[in-house]
Amino acid sequence: MTEPQWLFWSKQLMALAQNGLTYASNPFDIDRYQSVRKIAAAILAGHTLADEQRIEDLFAQEVGYATPKVDVRGVVFRDQALLLVKEREDGRWTLPGGWADVNESPSEAVVREVFEESGYRTRATKLLAVFDRAKHGHVPPLPFHIYKHFLLCQWLGGEATISTETEAVGFFREDQLPELSVSRTTPAQIARMFEHFRQPELPTDFD
Repeated sequence: MTEPQWLFWSKQLMALAQNGLTYASNPFDIDRYQSVRKIAAAILAGHTLADEQRIEDLFAQEVGYATPKVDVRGVVFRDQALLLVKEREDGRWTLPGGWADVNESPSEAVVREVFEESGYRTRATKLLAVFDRAKHGHVPPLPFHIYKHFLLCQWLGGEATISTETEAVGFFREDQLPELSVSRTTPAQIARMFEHFRQPELPTDFD
């Protein structure tokens, strides 16, 4: 499943405008790129009923050359069960994770996220997958291009602890999975992580 064409176009226009505004010095070019950004916001607003000005303001916060954002997800197994956390935002479950921060390596980011959202200490051991969010059936669609990194993490200890973002923590076997927060993690991705657990020789997945 891929994102709708209108979302692809709006993100492409937004990136074009952001890149143009980064390098343009001619006031006429700057005006043109700002107009392109308005068009991108209008496309999004027209299909989502969101406020057009709020979308445009969101786009305007993005500066510099446009690149995909980085999301990291920790894949932690214990006794053949997979660690999931329950999101306060939608009451559904996901692999612990979130945005990588500046000055963090992927392994540092995922270890931090797992600890913050679950209370467990881990060590990242293998990159299992890098997926383009737009190509994997996540809903709802988001206005930014996102790469999702799934890293296998060795469980080292700690105690289950909720956070400002999570309201429950648990380990689940493959045949006992709860309802997933598909904006963050899809059933197909969870199934693939179990395949990696059963077949550790599998190479890293991508795209």
